[in-house]
Amino acid sequence: MSSKANKKLDVLCVGDVVTDAFINLIEKYEFVDQDPDKGPILNIPLGTKLPYDHAEVIEGVGNAPNASVSFARLGLNSGLVSNVGGDDWGKDIIRALKKNGVDTRFVHENPGKVSNYHYVLWYAEERTIFIKHEAYDYAWPQFRKTDLPRWVYFSSIAENALPYHDDISDWLDENPEVQLAYQPGTFQMQQKLDDRMRRLYARASVVALNREEATDVFSANHEDVHDQLNKMHEVGIKVALVTDGPNGAYASDGNKRWWMPLYPDPAPPLERTGAGDAFASTFTAALMKGADVPSALLWAPINSMNVVQHVGAQEGLLSEEQLDYYLRNAPSNYHPKEM
Repeated sequence: MSSKANKKLDVLCVGDVVTDAFINLIEKYEFVDQDPDKGPILNIPLGTKLPYDHAEVIEGVGNAPNASVSFARLGLNSGLVSNVGGDDWGKDIIRALKKNGVDTRFVHENPGKVSNYHYVLWYAEERTIFIKHEAYDYAWPQFRKTDLPRWVYFSSIAENALPYHDDISDWLDENPEVQLAYQPGTFQMQQKLDDRMRRLYARASVVALNREEATDVFSANHEDVHDQLNKMHEVGIKVALVTDGPNGAYASDGNKRWWMPLYPDPAPPLERTGAGDAFASTFTAALMKGADVPSALLWAPINSMNVVQHVGAQEGLLSEEQLDYYLRNAPSNYHPKEM
């Protein structure tokens, strides 16, 4: 376990933790169709046996766990609030988190329940994930005032945990000195701007979404990123971050706005799991370390670029020294542009 464990946390990540089993498909046995409404569709023959290339099992992943590892790699004292079952999968998850320098004292073991285990169909550089979130009883930990984390980084949790959001919001109201970064997951985004979610957005120092998500959650114009950023600020978000795939990313602090290009890939991406988590967490980590928004935008694409050069969401996460190396060797056009 990291020597930082049981010390005051810089950031406490909150969200479900899983094991991902990657199944690397052989492209000649499957194919992709382009559906005009749904986009790319992976087609796999039914009722047959198909060879696959290999499988890789990666423990201790998920939006919030990926962020917690990202923060730890960047030298921050990082912890995780989550749940595992009372099974070997759960023990493996906790072991993997500790190995990555994450404080696991708030990862609750649930006897008689199984840990989350997801299956990832890995086709070329893309993937389709079969997910199942176990219905744990979510309970917010108690803290002494002297032990409060500086930040909370909240992300994806299961659908049955929606009331848990109220517990977190209540605690944040009681502790206004704690800053919130929010990277909503699938079930959270489905709630749009209901009272529960609006309360979190209003409290957030940072919210990270991709362009399609920002359009959907905030009923914004997809073609107008200014409309997306405006509507994010209207609900109280202080720093709005919108990623846009190969088109880069946009960020606003409420006064100024910037566009940031991607960092060039040194090789074709191996697979894209965790690229968004790396971007959002690295951007937030830079802010935690005192950077302004354009400086944070310089870091984030580098970690995202390196993650997709590896399998899974965590192997490619970089240290601050490694990020600075890539930054020193960046192309001349790699800089934020004020909009």
